[in-house]
Amino acid sequence: MLTHQVKRVSLGHLPTPLHALPRLSEKLGGPQVFVKRDDQTGLATGGNKTRKLEFLVADALDRHMDTLITAGAPQSNHARQTAAAAAKMGLKCVLVLRAGGQPPSSRQGNLLLDELLGAEIRWAQREAVEATMMETANELSVKGYAPYLIPYGGSNPIGATGYVAAMEELMEQAQQMNLRFDRIVFASSSSGTQAGLVVGAKATDYTGQVLGISVDEKRGDLQAKVAKLATETAAHLGQIMKFAPGDVDVNADYLGAGYAIMGEPERQAIQLAAQTEGLLLDPVYTGRAFAGMLDLIRKGSIRRDETVLFWHTGGTPALFAYAEELASHSR
Repeated sequence: MLTHQVKRVSLGHLPTPLHALPRLSEKLGGPQVFVKRDDQTGLATGGNKTRKLEFLVADALDRHMDTLITAGAPQSNHARQTAAAAAKMGLKCVLVLRAGGQPPSSRQGNLLLDELLGAEIRWAQREAVEATMMETANELSVKGYAPYLIPYGGSNPIGATGYVAAMEELMEQAQQMNLRFDRIVFASSSSGTQAGLVVGAKATDYTGQVLGISVDEKRGDLQAKVAKLATETAAHLGQIMKFAPGDVDVNADYLGAGYAIMGEPERQAIQLAAQTEGLLLDPVYTGRAFAGMLDLIRKGSIRRDETVLFWHTGGTPALFAYAEELASHSR
């Protein structure tokens, strides 16, 4: 396996569960739907970024760094898991979060957890986030710290390696359970998760579709980003694999009103998963991807006789930041 010799630290509860969603499958009249539960990786309520951080934090420690700096939106799952990883490994953490005008007045969801985990939070306008990260790193360096910068979403070749390993994990589980998935569906945004899965699929000879449902990017833009990062990730692992945008399957038909704006499809998907399977989705990522998968099933783009895996990438804490919107539509 490609990732066995790569340095990593143990942060997650792995392997994550893989199980069927029989009541959902029955309600839809097919296909047979399974879920891979990366919402249960275990690090401060879990999520997909834990897998990336196992490799990123290992690299930081190998370089004798003592401070993790990363960026995200106010309800960033990546920021929350980075803060948790830093706390677990005894490192300092600074989060540069995007403020649309003014920082939020209330501390809910992931933002509350960021503070509980001891992260220092700095606010920046969208266009100033990267500059603020660099300024923070320079400031801490002057003070004697050794900062390690983690890109948005943990999406670089080191972080994406986490999802090469995840694909290897899935293929082992599928073999043990005598399963073959026609396609794997998941939320795709900063490109790291999908890039890792694309490399892992090729390395494990998986021939089904690896379908990213975009939550914020146009199709062509996301395809290009994933292809570039997948090629770089393979090279990081010592493999010569070249990926073109056309090799990457992305559906960007479900962007709705924009990033982190929950619409009726997300609300319905969240309620359906909760009320048929006790499965909690989030409003930003998994709710949008699940809604997209449901629509593809209903339109027949995903056939009723298929076996489909929905890869749950986490994000549950964000539900609480959308409490009023969810409650007002469930009464």
